[in-house]
This record gives sequence, structure tokens and C-alpha cells, in this order.
Amino acid sequence: MTLAIIGGTSIRFSSLPPLEERTVSTPYGKSTVLCGDVVILQRHQGNIPPHRINYRANLAALAILGVDRIIAFGSSGSLKQGIKPGSIVIPSDYISLWEIPTVHDHSISHVMPKISGHLNGQLASLFPYAHAGGIYVQTCGPRIETVAEVKALAGIADIVGMTIGSEAALACELGMEFAAVCTVDNYANGISKEALSWEQVIETSKKFSERTSEMIEKIIQHFG
Repeated sequence: MTLAIIGGTSIRFSSLPPLEERTVSTPYGKSTVLCGDVVILQRHQGNIPPHRINYRANLAALAILGVDRIIAFGSSGSLKQGIKPGSIVIPSDYISLWEIPTVHDHSISHVMPKISGHLNGQLASLFPYAHAGGIYVQTCGPRIETVAEVKALAGIADIVGMTIGSEAALACELGMEFAAVCTVDNYANGISKEALSWEQVIETSKKFSERTSEMIEKIIQHFG
């Protein structure tokens, strides 16, 4: 059994274990990963913005490497006043209605999307301070959501991001269990009186980088 950890902004400033860099060729393009006892994939592959990430190549690379379980770290914005910046959310479901990637280009296949309840239960036990459960909604990016969009999304979800839904969908298609750990780096646009900026998101990520490093280490110890 092989575990993969996917990360982006939320693990950008965190300490990662020493692993070997490897470029994997897939039918959808190449993906660079870090390999060892676990596999770590940086979804932005350097500095690729969310709307240009090659999700199919990234997830296919993990499948080729024999990964069967994925825990994805994702930066998110809170849609609820009660979920404050600095919180951790382990979502139980997601909404992703736009730009849905698939590996089924040449055959009809309807895969049941889901987040693994089994992995979620273990993550909730590992991190009792996290919000266990809740809905993640994915938007396309790279722009921040408008105030009007946030008001609408707050009626159906708890946090908003730009990546987790696409990865969850492809993981299911490729037969890999999937769960997510979402770092809440900001209130979504209009939820707080404070003006939202990208600098604010980065600052929160830096502030909690040590905690994120500890979480990654715990996940590797428990699941690896």
C-alpha cells in the first residue's frame, strides 16, 4: 500500500522529508513527484496557477507509481464566521460543478465521486482540533470569488478552494482512496470586514507552517 500526499500553497513553507525527485510520463503529460516511502506531489509543479494545473497528469502519475491512498492538503477560504482563519477542516463532501476533469475521454463511464469516510475517520482521530466534516466547494480560479458569489456559495458549503474537487474526482476514477486536509487561510471575500488579499493568504500559510509540517509528519507515520 502506497500513500501520496498532495500539497500546494498550504505546504509551500513546510518541512518535507528527504525524497527523490522523479518525473513520471503519463498519457496526459509529465508530472514531477517526490518518491520514497511515501509519494509527495506539489500540484502547482513550480508555479502553475490553479486553472492551468494538469490534474490528469498529476493523478495519473500517482496511479502509475502504485499509489492507492491520497491525502491532499488544500488552501481554502472560510464561508462561515465560525470557521476562522488558522482552522483545519477535514471535508466530508465537495461541490465541483465547473471544469470537471476526467480520464474517460473515449468510453462512457460514470464513477461515483466520494471522499473516503475511512480515511476521514483516521484523520479526525489524528487531529482532534480540526473541524471534522463540512462541504468544500471548488471554483475555477485564479481570481478570488466575488462577494455575491461568496454569499451564494455560503448557502451550500463551508469552505471554498480551487483544487480539491478536481483531484478527488480523478482519484475515484483511477481507483485511489481520497481525503483532504484543508487549511483555512482566510475568510472568503466579504465574510470579514477586513479586505482580502493574496498577501494575507501567504502570511497565514507561513504563520502555520510549523503546524503543517507536524501534520505531514504524523500522516506519514500513521499511513505511510
